[in-house]
Amino acid sequence: MKLKPTESMSAGVVLERRKIDNPWQDYAWHPVAVIPGAPPVTEWRVLRQGEGWVHYHAGTLEIELYRKETEGYRVNLAQAQPRVFVVLRPDEEDESGHDVIPFLVTVCPFEAQDYDDTDEEMVGGVPMPDEVIAWVQDFVDEHHVDVPFKKRKREPYDPRKGGFARNPRRGGSHG
Repeated sequence: MKLKPTESMSAGVVLERRKIDNPWQDYAWHPVAVIPGAPPVTEWRVLRQGEGWVHYHAGTLEIELYRKETEGYRVNLAQAQPRVFVVLRPDEEDESGHDVIPFLVTVCPFEAQDYDDTDEEMVGGVPMPDEVIAWVQDFVDEHHVDVPFKKRKREPYDPRKGGFARNPRRGGSHG
């Protein structure tokens, strides 16, 4: 039996819009949950609301697993609370009628960190549902291969092959 190198699962993205006291911004957006196996949505749906906040099913994206990224999945699963990371982008064309749009969902903390390092996207982690934990663990069990650590053997320093143009202990002009 040939192993599939990738697998995917649809996940509904639940975003919270919360009123904030800020002179430049009325609301803050945060991912609060994912819904495993959610159907696609064409319009944002209000799921719950309270005074000053609203939870929306803002979109359905695919969580994709790749056999070459199992180390990241293992790191995530080893945490006290594994996370699904949601990447949001500003909705500059105002297609959604909201300030942000869900762009990506991932269970790889390394991939999430790459997006978090930019100023363009916002990344938030939400608790990984049990169904997703079991699915990711099965994938890791099937595909993970430990890569043994190999310490490089360094060549001894040979000043005749490179290094300083002059001996720094003898002094010289600096200027």
